[in-house]
Amino acid sequence: MGNGCEKVLGLGLASCFFWLASVFAALAGECRDDRVTLRGDWGQAGFTVEVADDAEERAQGLMHREQMAKSAGMLFVYPAPRSVGFWMKNTLIELDMIFADRTGTVRRVHHRAQPHDERPIMGGRDIQYVLEINGGLARQLGISEGSQLQHPSIDAQVAAWPC
Repeated sequence: MGNGCEKVLGLGLASCFFWLASVFAALAGECRDDRVTLRGDWGQAGFTVEVADDAEERAQGLMHREQMAKSAGMLFVYPAPRSVGFWMKNTLIELDMIFADRTGTVRRVHHRAQPHDERPIMGGRDIQYVLEINGGLARQLGISEGSQLQHPSIDAQVAAWPC
């Protein structure tokens, strides 16, 4: 016997709670610096984020963290589109990396980057935003190329999904 969300969506109780919290936040129209919302054919999801928008914060990223809440992440913001690459040196948790262009449109998803791996993970050219979340969540939620990010740092004049 499962809960109603499990029966309708095929999700476990914890995933249902996470999904419902994301939906309610999106419906409330929240657009805050500490929140990223994504949408696509798969639905919507929201994450509480730390923003890394200067060179020092971007260099530190999520290194040395032993855990991260399932509903949390880090949004890397670059001043202009560029080629970006990440590595997992000194990163202790598995991560999904979601690479987006200047409009907030997802151009690439790298699933389950492995802790301590020093091989570069390239996001492609013309990337301005990178969202890191717990490894496995992007696939579980359905986040894929073409999905859209909503965050105040994305210029409303060009945003695929403006605040």
